[in-house]
Amino acid sequence: MSKKGKKHYSGIGGQAVLEGIMMKNKEHYSVAVRKGDGSIAVDIENYRNRFYEKYVSKIPFVRGVFSFVDSLILGMRSLNFSAEIYAEEEGETTAKNDKFMTTIVGIISVVLAIGLFMVLPVYLTGFVADRIRNDSLIAIIEGGIRLAIFLIYIVAISLMKDIRRVYMYHGAEHKCINCIERGRPLTVHNVMRSSRMHRRCGTSFLLFVVLVSIIVFFFIRVDNMALKIVIRIALIPVIAGISYELLRFAGKYDNPITYIISAPGMLLQRLTTREPDESMAEVAISAVEAVFDWREFLLDEFGYDYTGEDDEPIKDEDGDGLMDEDDDGIVDKDGDGLMDEDAEITLDENADALTYEDVNGDSAESDETAGSETNEN
Repeated sequence: MSKKGKKHYSGIGGQAVLEGIMMKNKEHYSVAVRKGDGSIAVDIENYRNRFYEKYVSKIPFVRGVFSFVDSLILGMRSLNFSAEIYAEEEGETTAKNDKFMTTIVGIISVVLAIGLFMVLPVYLTGFVADRIRNDSLIAIIEGGIRLAIFLIYIVAISLMKDIRRVYMYHGAEHKCINCIERGRPLTVHNVMRSSRMHRRCGTSFLLFVVLVSIIVFFFIRVDNMALKIVIRIALIPVIAGISYELLRFAGKYDNPITYIISAPGMLLQRLTTREPDESMAEVAISAVEAVFDWREFLLDEFGYDYTGEDDEPIKDEDGDGLMDEDDDGIVDKDGDGLMDEDAEITLDENADALTYEDVNGDSAESDETAGSETNEN
């Protein structure tokens, strides 16, 4: 498999919901939610914006606005389904009320986001504008405030206990997509050993929106406060369109430019994703398999006909001494399928096998030896 280890664009994406995950592939999307009895409820629906497909999908910068709106609609539908499952034991009326409240909360959240990230920085900058005569410096201060508010918001919600579980499911979503796009069979073992960072993440998109807005507003300057606010709200679709194209480009190609563009968002994802447990990986796999034939994808893109007999654990394929899917340089020293924080990497004297030595001096051969492969499920 010459293509093994190289990332291939799958076209699937998703988001975390309450105790579950939504995955979308073309016009189909699924929501998989872990129920109280341990089973997984999966809902499969179609969502197709024919106007977008016919008139907008091929127009750069414009398509990003419609894609963002579609994402909001799908996100609300997915949250409503997970809320219904979550409240199932409390009765049908409660579930309907939860669905209504989820919709209202979503609308309020969008309005608050606009106020928090677009309007508030302009207002706060007004306190120092009279003391500073340099318009460029004022624009930079406003941008700095906007970025600071965004980062403080991300850090603050990441400390909430309930949000942590959502972030764990967010990590499981990324791990599933990375597993597929790296040409590995979609098993729990391979998902757990994949990276939880992904370039097409919504977190990266939001960061792009903030950074692009700083650049755009630097060149658009007016003195009237009310007009400033109107312009910033009116230009949200433009900023979203530019941000979408950057995200799309960074997620589809592998080159030094995309690595640089993706770096800030990937770093921020360390806050908005958490390492999931295996039960969460199972939910993510259920969501993917409901709308995406990953076996056919592996065959078409990687020439790999998966039979279920070999789950192709991740190895050190490029000889750099690091697991290829692990962004932190952490390895599996004890062979338990988990990446250990204190592992040190050495090569044996014959250079034909990679060994992992822990702080106690114990060592174990890696999965990839000179003439054998292990099959861990």
